[in-house]
Amino acid sequence: MADNNDVDTLGTTETGQPPKHGFFVRLYTGTGAFEVIGKRKMWYLISGAIMLIAIGAIVLRGFTFGIDFEGGTKVSMPRGDADTTAVETVFSDTLGEAPESVVIVGNGPSATVQIRSETLDNDQTNALRQALFERFQPVGEDGQPSPQAISDSAVSETWGGQITEKAIIALVVFLALVAVYITVRYERYMAMAALATLVFDLVVTAGVYALVGFEVTPATVIGWLTILGFSLYDTVIVFDKVEENTHGFEHTTRRTFAEQANLAINQTFMRSLNTALISVLPIIALMVIAVWLLGVGTLQDLALVQLVGVVVGTYSSIYFATPLLVTLRERTEKVRVHTRRVMNRRARSSASSDAAEVSDAEVTDTEVGDAGVSDAEPAAVAAPSRPARPARSTGRPTGKRSPRRN
Repeated sequence: MADNNDVDTLGTTETGQPPKHGFFVRLYTGTGAFEVIGKRKMWYLISGAIMLIAIGAIVLRGFTFGIDFEGGTKVSMPRGDADTTAVETVFSDTLGEAPESVVIVGNGPSATVQIRSETLDNDQTNALRQALFERFQPVGEDGQPSPQAISDSAVSETWGGQITEKAIIALVVFLALVAVYITVRYERYMAMAALATLVFDLVVTAGVYALVGFEVTPATVIGWLTILGFSLYDTVIVFDKVEENTHGFEHTTRRTFAEQANLAINQTFMRSLNTALISVLPIIALMVIAVWLLGVGTLQDLALVQLVGVVVGTYSSIYFATPLLVTLRERTEKVRVHTRRVMNRRARSSASSDAAEVSDAEVTDTEVGDAGVSDAEPAAVAAPSRPARPARSTGRPTGKRSPRRN
């Protein structure tokens, strides 16, 4: 029987049984004990379900676009003792209609009240600022109540359209460059899998925004493009290991292409998790600073999309990109022929082992049969009879002189 020292890089012993190691040992050693490629149909179903939920959220719920995309007027002032209900009341009494939203951003002395509404003209804006000052007396930088502490800004919806158009152009250029690079550096099947993974990440991240109701702002679009770089980085790391493991795979019949790819996933699994963890911690810190300390909505929007993108990108690089690559490669004649060779070799090896076991059993039966002893006569085998010793001859000389007779 093979001991634990006979474990190969796929995590199996010479007897074909996986070694009995704990979860964290298998995770850190990367011996191939986690089966991902072999269960890729299950991961396809999970990824498909996630994609359908994301698309359904986009179609049914839609996006909550910020003022930069829909246009309108935004009025901000220091919070002081104001609350959202009182601000909405002042807005409605002054202009005769309710605002679109009133939110409090930040905490403590730096907290601000942000009012968003449809586009207001100059007279409406001035009337609203005066009413807010009379009701809440916001203080300026000098610590004294001042109308200048209330600021306003108007955004045209055409500006949001320009941002969207430029973002789409940037996305198309990015995808084209990615496809060219991966095709030249690796192969076209890796490029196809990488592009499909990027589309998956974009759709799922957008679906999360639509499902939860996060506001889409220009910072969100910037973060959206940023997560593509992270997703591509993590995917290329795994693909590089796959390329290393499968280089010249057709010249050996030890493992199939799918098994080599599964080994690559295991070998890079811990690296992907560490990269995701290192990326998530600064993002969470950014969210805390943006929300509780600075009250900067732009940082919050940027951090939210990056947090969702890192989680989705880590999942897709392991459970979607590489399984899709294996599926595409297994459609080629080269991989199919090699897989048949590996399977035939294993079948011959298994048949030889079975024949050796049968031969050993026949030899044992033959030896017992030649002894002429049946199973019902174990005593004859245990205690065979001995030939009788010859009797001592009485005429044997003793070496002594006989006494003389008279």
